[in-house]
Amino acid sequence: GYTPDFADRLFNQIKGFGGYGFPESHSASFALLAYVSAWLKCHHPAAFYTGLLNSQPMGFYTPSQLIQDARRHRVGVLPLDINQSDWEHKLTTSTPQAEPPIRLGLCLINGLSKAGAQRVLEARQQKPFTSIGDLRHRAQLDKKDMEALAGADALASISGHRHQSQWQIMALEPERPLLSKQEQNTHYLSDAMELSAPTIAEDVLNDYHTTGLTLRAHPLALLRSTEPFNRCKRQTELAELGNNRFVRIAGLVTCRQRPGTASGVVFLTLEDETGNHNVVVWPTIQERFRQALMSAQLLLVKGTLEQRDGVMHVIAGALEDQSHRLAELRVKSRDFH
Repeated sequence: GYTPDFADRLFNQIKGFGGYGFPESHSASFALLAYVSAWLKCHHPAAFYTGLLNSQPMGFYTPSQLIQDARRHRVGVLPLDINQSDWEHKLTTSTPQAEPPIRLGLCLINGLSKAGAQRVLEARQQKPFTSIGDLRHRAQLDKKDMEALAGADALASISGHRHQSQWQIMALEPERPLLSKQEQNTHYLSDAMELSAPTIAEDVLNDYHTTGLTLRAHPLALLRSTEPFNRCKRQTELAELGNNRFVRIAGLVTCRQRPGTASGVVFLTLEDETGNHNVVVWPTIQERFRQALMSAQLLLVKGTLEQRDGVMHVIAGALEDQSHRLAELRVKSRDFH
């Protein structure tokens, strides 16, 4: 019973609402999620970070970035331990004065099979592991899983530092079905050799290689006093510089992002020992420094700092691949004593 003109106008109004109604409802639901997340991070930060870590892979943030942020918010993080860690990350016993520490999970370890980890957890329910041989026998682990655990320094509580763990695994004899359990657990090709402990630099690099993060010193902290890193600003120092200032920064490349709607701009996240740098790389700079942009693990950026209302990013003017400096941290020999 409506006139065609009125019906057309009414239809166009409904169509217009459809153009912005969904984005509006989407923003409302996102605002609710953001508020709930902020409340959880404020009042229960350990649970907040544990949930994020157990939701990997996700978004822009790596486990290393999440762990660093947790520690900056005074949440304790405990290392991998064959007698303490579950497959996923977990909260440990809390005290009235502090948040419960987070115990890292075996899921972090590169090369460790989930089936092997499950056998570890099942065997551990009977009693804790007491030695490398006890672990190998009761959890029925193959050489790959044993080496993955040793490389990630998850065996320190039963065998010492990672060099010693790796040496003891090499000294294990093959399983002998006719031997008793007690004989199996103690059967080594042992020569009582004691290896020197890794240096802090070697431990840090091995941590990143085997788990993607470290609870020890950050590589940038180890390099900070040397050229050219002694002329680079830490993330926590940028706020005091002001807007539109020339700056040098350096960090591990943790994220490269090129959104389809960003006019070809690449966004980088660099991690140093104090936080994360946000870097904007325009197409002209991408072409000039393509190799460094695409392949660097450790990147130095020269550019212009822009900051407003507490939001900071660096507009890149030049990129330098400093990945070779990570190799310099490696120890060239492992000496016996």
